[in-house]
Amino acid sequence: MRSKLSSILKNRWFKFSIVGAIYLPWFVVWTGNPWMLIGLPVIYDIYISKLIYRLVWRRHKERKAANRFYRKTMEWVEAIVFATVVATLIRIFLFEMYVIPTSSMEKTLLVGDYLCVSKVAYGPKMPNTPVAFPFVHHSMPLSMRRKSFSEIIRLPYERLAGFGTVQRGDAVVFNFPAGDTVLVEKQDITYYDVLRSYTAHYGELEGRAALRRDYTVISRPVDKRENYIKRCVGLPDDTLQIVNSQLIINGEPFRRIENMQYVYSVQTNGTPLNVTTLQDMGMSLDDILRPDDNGNPINGPTFYVLPLTDINAGKIGRMRNVVAIVKYGAETGNPNIFPSDTAYRWSEDNFGPLWIPRKEATVELTPVTLPLYRRIIEVYEGNKLDVTYDPQFTVTINSTHTQSYTFKMNYYFMMGDNRHNSADSRFWGFVPEDHIVGKASFVWLSLDKDREWFGGKIRWRQMFRRID
Repeated sequence: MRSKLSSILKNRWFKFSIVGAIYLPWFVVWTGNPWMLIGLPVIYDIYISKLIYRLVWRRHKERKAANRFYRKTMEWVEAIVFATVVATLIRIFLFEMYVIPTSSMEKTLLVGDYLCVSKVAYGPKMPNTPVAFPFVHHSMPLSMRRKSFSEIIRLPYERLAGFGTVQRGDAVVFNFPAGDTVLVEKQDITYYDVLRSYTAHYGELEGRAALRRDYTVISRPVDKRENYIKRCVGLPDDTLQIVNSQLIINGEPFRRIENMQYVYSVQTNGTPLNVTTLQDMGMSLDDILRPDDNGNPINGPTFYVLPLTDINAGKIGRMRNVVAIVKYGAETGNPNIFPSDTAYRWSEDNFGPLWIPRKEATVELTPVTLPLYRRIIEVYEGNKLDVTYDPQFTVTINSTHTQSYTFKMNYYFMMGDNRHNSADSRFWGFVPEDHIVGKASFVWLSLDKDREWFGGKIRWRQMFRRID
């Protein structure tokens, strides 16, 4: 019985059938790409006809047997190629690792958390620029300027079938929508924020020219834009509003996030807060000793500006040396808040109401609605848009006069759980469906950047935790 099973497993037709049965549903049916059928003759040749082996691979094996240096070198080359191919397929189709770089999702996710991001949760998104250096995102290692990809091949948006769709409340990893244009020398600041300050100072044309004189401006395709992680709070066709920091979706309050933070001002009686105590609450040194725009400390021995959860705010409020604790509230209009138009004087804590576009839904284009959806029409969906206001308001899309627009994609609204320290959809608007990368599944490693290896650097309680 054992010998019969062994002969079956060694049978070349059996091996061909098993590999073909794996290849067909994964690479042909799932991708929906008929060109992938070319792989079947290759698999047939590997296991049955062995034509390539006779013409090429046999000579390679003979040379390996005769030449020790060649054998050792090719063993390394083959191992590296195999590992690269397998890791790339896993990264594209199954999951990807991601590290939290900023505090925008605290205290749900902390700076230094290493996440597993599921690609199959919403369906893997196929690369727009498949010709790229492996295992890096948009720039070559040790370089800020050299691209790690080539745009010689640019593919349209395609997403394979997944286990589900984006749900309200999911922690989602996505390509930064406003990252299509980047200042090389200042990549931590959004290009459009800097452009607004330049045009406000110099005017429209001179501002753009001055910005290009001062910085190197580059563009990036969708799949090579920075990865962000936020919580999806608004789905396509939702109407979103924020009233006095309370998030409201379709007229109903959004569910309370357990570890959500807001900024508080804390006044003491002159005795400073204990830094170690604050660190034990989960606060980083950057949160406790933040500098202002001029490099001067905001926080001092008697006055602090701290991001706090409800629990931590209660703990600090009960400290003997604390005389006042007040939650920050952004009541006045902020010009950097989406859509950065004088007709909308929204703020981080008072925003909307805003309707989130749904695929195949149609919106009427008026002087009021156009600022909200103009970037979608022009940038995300690639139309040529012309607008005139005098003698009357007229919209022309792709040389055709129109009074409405029908959306080609679904859009989402993302917010960080650290509500007053998060650059999210309140600042740059909607996230298109073709920017969605995957769902943050769990934390597999968590390192505290403020602590030493033998001083609590590994946050054991944070590890192997499912992300809700």
